[in-house]
Amino acid sequence: MKKLIIPILCAATVLTACKEESNKREITVNYPETTKQPVSDTYFGTEVVDNYRWLEDDRSKQTEDWVKAENEVTFDYLSKIPYRDQLKDRLSELWNYEKISSPFVEGDYTYYYKNDGLQNHSVVYRKKDDAGTEEVFLDPNTFSEDGTTSLSGISFSKDGKTAAYSISEGGSDWRKVIVIDVESKKIKEDTLVDVKFSGISWKGNDGFYYSSYDKPKGSELSAKTDQHKLYYHKLGTPQKNDPVIFGGTPEEKHRYVFAYLTEDNRYLVIQAQTSTSGNKLFIKDLTQKNSKLITVVGNFNSDTFVIDNKGSKLYLVTNLNAPNQKIVTVDASNPTPENWTDFIAETEHVLSPSTGGGYFFAEYMVDAVSKVLQYDFDGKLVREIKLPGVGNAGGFGGKKDATIDYFTFTNYNTPSSIYKLDIKTGEYELYWKPDIDFNSADYESKQVFYTSKDGTKVPMIITYKKGIELNGKNPTILYGYGGFNISLNPSFSVTRAVWMEQGGIYAVPNLRGGGEYGKKWHDAGTQMQKQNVFDDFIAAAEYLIENNYTSSDYLAISGGSNGGLLVGATMTQRPDLMRVALPAVGVLDMLRYHTFTAGAGWAYDYGTAEQSKEMFEYLKGYSPVHNVKEGVEYPATMVTTGDHDDRVVPAHSFKFAAELQDKQIGSNPVLIRIDVNAGHGAGKSLEQIIEESSDVFGFTLFNMGYEKLPNPPKSKIKS
Repeated sequence: MKKLIIPILCAATVLTACKEESNKREITVNYPETTKQPVSDTYFGTEVVDNYRWLEDDRSKQTEDWVKAENEVTFDYLSKIPYRDQLKDRLSELWNYEKISSPFVEGDYTYYYKNDGLQNHSVVYRKKDDAGTEEVFLDPNTFSEDGTTSLSGISFSKDGKTAAYSISEGGSDWRKVIVIDVESKKIKEDTLVDVKFSGISWKGNDGFYYSSYDKPKGSELSAKTDQHKLYYHKLGTPQKNDPVIFGGTPEEKHRYVFAYLTEDNRYLVIQAQTSTSGNKLFIKDLTQKNSKLITVVGNFNSDTFVIDNKGSKLYLVTNLNAPNQKIVTVDASNPTPENWTDFIAETEHVLSPSTGGGYFFAEYMVDAVSKVLQYDFDGKLVREIKLPGVGNAGGFGGKKDATIDYFTFTNYNTPSSIYKLDIKTGEYELYWKPDIDFNSADYESKQVFYTSKDGTKVPMIITYKKGIELNGKNPTILYGYGGFNISLNPSFSVTRAVWMEQGGIYAVPNLRGGGEYGKKWHDAGTQMQKQNVFDDFIAAAEYLIENNYTSSDYLAISGGSNGGLLVGATMTQRPDLMRVALPAVGVLDMLRYHTFTAGAGWAYDYGTAEQSKEMFEYLKGYSPVHNVKEGVEYPATMVTTGDHDDRVVPAHSFKFAAELQDKQIGSNPVLIRIDVNAGHGAGKSLEQIIEESSDVFGFTLFNMGYEKLPNPPKSKIKS
């Protein structure tokens, strides 16, 4: 079972001359007028004025007109960057290679995803055996004319004869679920609607479990959703008759409820959460008629889930009294923590395990890079899987009867390849390698450890073209996240490759708040310790400057979602530190984030303004929307968001951009780029991704002073 983000440069050798000899063209920006309509809130006796509360109404004509006016200004500016099309052409050219996924078997077919190069979405293919004829099973590119409807998940019945797949329209987190007959590919029944934050977990062949909220009375894209429920859908019955299996009681709210079944379909497992960290855990024995839910963990003090079972013996992954996670065993008849027995003990490195073929694959993060150990079901170490290099491995795990497993391997300068593993022997061979117009050998990644403000050592991986001169004048993107126990592992992306082709440096620190060093590392960047994350990011920038990788004139900071908060807080605390700021889909109003959609579930990381006077003052002290000051020259800023983002609602970005445009002094532009029919990021069409990436890189380089690309694309690309 598997455990279910610009002026133009010269060549590096003449980079300085290119910039110094050019006369950077200024682009005049006339911002739309954003009216102030003050609304006052009082927190613990302190009045806070919100001038742009009206921008929270995503259904109003006034907000719609503002979005259009801002986009007109932004795209007019971007159209005047002389090499924007060159970047777009190069991104398209480099992206134009065939991509496939690891295969997986369901029923009589082997399935896999494939993209021929520039398709907006990968297509699901299948064949009956290795020698069988390949056929299209599901093509998301046919879901909508503009590519804004995407496939967000697919699940097969136990016998593999029926499939249920979910789609997202316009990037929204709300889903529709469509049930089809596998053989004929025909729809079997009415489409399920209003499904959100849900898997599709089949109970045999007759039906499946899914989760959702009641549709809010206000805007479905921004109104608060606070009571997650688990439903069971029996095939052939109307959705309105689907019973609630868990949740929905007024005495206790669970903002996230997830369910899955053990592979033998014996146990239904339910995880219930009030925030993104910590869960209750329940099991139900489906072989016993009218069996009741059994509590495994009855509080939110740990993250615990069932990874597998052998009869009534459960294997649990937990961080209870084990910040770096461990695996324990317990009998399902009496599964509470006092009865747990260590199976794979906690180590100094963070564990992320999976199972397949009768074995456990224990993947460890060692300073943010992968190490994989294989264990049998008796807990005996079988071997270490020696990886192809230093980087990030993933995808281990599969069904119990599998003899072959597939895993991927990548790092910042190596495109992801797939390897075929013989589970019994541990031997593997290359299964698929991308044929991409990028020479990895020309680039290198270096891991360094730098010291943050309080003395904490923080790792960072810096990637760039070999032979680059450390003269303080290299255009550099510093990317970070630092939250929600999320780890930033090395991985390749076409966008980063294009940036590095232009002589750019790409640096990624593993900030506190992330999961690279377990629960303690995560907690060290939460609530009243959130400033540690910003300090770590600032220290990373200072390291790059002090060691002549770059300088403030050539530094851009970038991050999305919680990383957008990171960028917003850093640029308002240290506007002198960078030339360009790129906050994407950011959480930027820290006093009100929890009043939108499922935002209240983020309180473990952030706390809330109502929690206490101290927490309110702390949040207000770094909230980007509330810390834009008069008379300050902020870096050139391009805020990016999507009008259908119902994870981090675009009002965060709208209000932050309005504050910056109102108070900015100097000539650095402040733009907001609002994607239409796009959400938080998942499911974006390739066309949207390429358009946005070329705009971001163009804006970045132009505001670093470049009128020419440092390494113009090959002659087949028009200049």
